Amino acid sequence: MDVLKVSARSNPNAVAGALAGVIREKGRAELQAIGAGAINQAVKAVAIARGLIAPSGLDLVCIPAFTDLVIAGEPRTAIRLIVEPR
Repeated sequence: MDVLKVSARSNPNAVAGALAGVIREKGRAELQAIGAGAINQAVKAVAIARGLIAPSGLDLVCIPAFTDLVIAGEPRTAIRLIVEPR
């Protein structure tokens, strides 16, 4: 599954476009975000992507989960948003 990494500075419209493209191509996608700002941008992107995908007859759902990562030798906890059609 493709992982789209979202930061607090990510443009939610751009992330939504990428998300819609991955879903159309592969059927599902995963967003990964660390921190409140990044999670905010990711959730906004999912909401925008729902609007982009809806005309094709698909209703997107989002499944949140935690994942543990190691970044620069430091353990971090990220939020995974698995997005797929219902």
